[in-house]
Amino acid sequence: MIPIFERPGRPVIIGAGVAGLATALRMAPQPVVLLSRAPIGLESSSISAQGGMAASLGADDDPALHVADTLAAGDGLCDQVIVERIVRAAPAAIEWLERMGVEFDRAPDRAMHLGLEAAHGRRRIVHCHGDATGQELVRALAAAVRATPSISVLERLEARRLVIEDGAIAGVVAAGPAGAVILETDRVVLAAGGLGSLFQDTTNPSGSFGQGLALAARAGAELADLEFIQFHPTALDRAARPMKLISEAVRGEGALLIDETGHRFLAGQPGAELAPRDVVARGVWRHLAAGHRVFLDARGKPGRDFARRFPAIESFCRAVGIDPATQPIPVRPAAHYHMGGVAVDADGRSSIAGLWACGEAACTGLHGANRLASNSLTEAVVCAGWTAESVMGSPARRNRRPIVARAPAPADPSAVRPILSKALGVVRDGDALRTAVAALLPLASDDGASSDPAIVGLMIAIAALRREESRGAHSRADFPRRAEAARRATLRLDDAFTAARDCALPSMTLARSA
Repeated sequence: MIPIFERPGRPVIIGAGVAGLATALRMAPQPVVLLSRAPIGLESSSISAQGGMAASLGADDDPALHVADTLAAGDGLCDQVIVERIVRAAPAAIEWLERMGVEFDRAPDRAMHLGLEAAHGRRRIVHCHGDATGQELVRALAAAVRATPSISVLERLEARRLVIEDGAIAGVVAAGPAGAVILETDRVVLAAGGLGSLFQDTTNPSGSFGQGLALAARAGAELADLEFIQFHPTALDRAARPMKLISEAVRGEGALLIDETGHRFLAGQPGAELAPRDVVARGVWRHLAAGHRVFLDARGKPGRDFARRFPAIESFCRAVGIDPATQPIPVRPAAHYHMGGVAVDADGRSSIAGLWACGEAACTGLHGANRLASNSLTEAVVCAGWTAESVMGSPARRNRRPIVARAPAPADPSAVRPILSKALGVVRDGDALRTAVAALLPLASDDGASSDPAIVGLMIAIAALRREESRGAHSRADFPRRAEAARRATLRLDDAFTAARDCALPSMTLARSA
């Protein structure tokens, strides 16, 4: 019999990155439980975020320009209402973060230092300590969480299953070194985003296998835009995993992409190195596939200023024997960010009563088919406030029946990585996707350690197979054109299993984007 956590009824937030920490703080002083697989501040995709937060703060900028850039990058699949709402809330979110103790980079006159990144028409990226924005946000928010009495932090405890009764959330089954526990609750916020470790080449932590998506999928929730996975074009090309990220901000400061001959192979591409990420990633991938090596050349710009502007990147480059100011940096694309996730409304509500999602685990409609650089941290902080308000405005329901559940084994994505890496990379095709579905189905149907990662991979493969076009981060070699109609696709786990088991692949639920 799994014991019951001694504080039943409190909302439970799963995940302690920026989205989870911010949601917990926004709910104070209402009591809440924050569940973290590792000690807070030590393991999350948020920590490795270098680029910063996008917000229209410059004198030459305007929210309408930020909206336009976001919609252009999203390639027809953004929800414009959501885009406008989040973009206009971004400056206030940055002010809130400063009140929480976040130290943003400022010029000597105390004006916010604004950087430029790909597909942005203005300098609107705020940073912390050059290239340590995510680390600084997590540091400050984690300190604020620990200082907030209403937040009960349960560390080294991993959510394994959501308990559903009568179609609604009834609890969370979690496990850690001390064993399993059931948290009785009718309100859960999923903030465990990231799925890069389903791939061999990734910038995400090894535990980021899509935990939040697996929990939601098993609970019967609707997921959306699963096929859109962003591959960052400039991860440090070394054997270590996860791969170190060379921030887009380095290209924003003037660094160029070259090959082993010194040829700037993207020079003829509109936007060149600062084209949207999907365009740059495909350009790098194709050049590598043609037998070349690819390097990021920062010798001219930022040149000798590299160490001051990007101290963390300079440090890990030097650790592998590279001086970015005098030597080109070897790079290659790596799985970095998922535009898809749990389908939610403007307040973070999912299709399951009592279940919300926030941050990378959620699909709000902001990113569409291709995330605009540095919009993700902005989304996490802004949506955390709306999600917190929605949860607090939902009356608690006590479950009167005892919860009987078991804690499954910890997930292991190692068997899934080679399958997804081969079929769901930068460029895809139908034959490889069908082969992946056949390989993933038995793993997903089993109840072993590979099951949860395989479920996420299977749903992504089905979604990718059904999208017979190339749009944003989803590129099909066998369907290279962009379809005339922009449609968003949603999918539930039962439908994915049915689609995988029969070759007909029944149509997924389609919903027109706004």
